[in-house]
Amino acid sequence: MFIRHINQRNSVETKREIDRLQRELDVMRRKDTELTTLFKRLYEDNVLGRITNEQFRILSADYNDEQNSLKERIPQAVERMEKLQASISNVSRFVEKAKRYTEITELTGELLRLFIERIEVGERGERYSRTAEQKIVIRYRDIGILGAFAEEARKIAV
Repeated sequence: MFIRHINQRNSVETKREIDRLQRELDVMRRKDTELTTLFKRLYEDNVLGRITNEQFRILSADYNDEQNSLKERIPQAVERMEKLQASISNVSRFVEKAKRYTEITELTGELLRLFIERIEVGERGERYSRTAEQKIVIRYRDIGILGAFAEEARKIAV
């Protein structure tokens, strides 16, 4: 059940995001190529006297600004896509670890270190109260925060 939940969450959301980023990257790369072509034509038109120097200056500045923007955004999108692809392999690694421990009878320090990266405990709603709720977030190694916990950490009485 747990493994199915992780795989389903990972495969559907991550693949959708990777596909969206790939489409976005294709559009940005195509636009970058188009801008280079337009700039060449614009230069030729200026040299041949079809457009004035003022028009050339204005249009080339706009094209350069857009191309510089694309040159910043393309590497960011590539980096994001690489992180998403790495998260798919991280989930596979987590699942392989989980398969080794199908029956856990005792929670040991070794198991905690193997599966959990960090546990964040929030402030109590009321000071000095033993029954006040606290927000607890468990960040699993390799996969992060799971399911509903990602949107809003589960509150439990401590």
